[in-house]
Amino acid sequence: MKDKGRGRQRSGFEDDQKTIKIMLKDIPELRVEDIALAVIPDVPAGEKPDEFTVWDVFLINLKKQPIHGVLVSSKGYGSIQGEEVKTSVLRHFIEELEPMSAALVEPIDREVFGLNNEYWVSFYVGKTIYDKKYLFLPESILEDNFSLIPVLNKTGVMIK
Repeated sequence: MKDKGRGRQRSGFEDDQKTIKIMLKDIPELRVEDIALAVIPDVPAGEKPDEFTVWDVFLINLKKQPIHGVLVSSKGYGSIQGEEVKTSVLRHFIEELEPMSAALVEPIDREVFGLNNEYWVSFYVGKTIYDKKYLFLPESILEDNFSLIPVLNKTGVMIK
């Protein structure tokens, strides 16, 4: 194909790049806001977690509208004592999560706190689908990083 006025041939690659740029402009950029994941020790108020404490992962809807068709995929990966480790991929479905509410996603073993703990969350608001990756970095689930978790009114580590 001759490029008009320039006297050189355009490659198919250049045409493809131009088409992709035009198509990308048509895709809306949807940002996930007001959805959080929190890791919380299951201990009575005022008590500190110990090596026997059960820990739970919660999905928190801080929106003013419900979300539905929620799919959460979780996995852990990284190295422990120089050895590469990968956990199983787990998938959880939550039919609907009301505004300003939380749902238990899964218990989490403190043995994997030294790994990257990744959660992919996909959900609908109305007929629009959203998704976001949440990543708890190795050794980030520590009491030093605790804050008050909204909706649940417990302390833990939260990513928004």
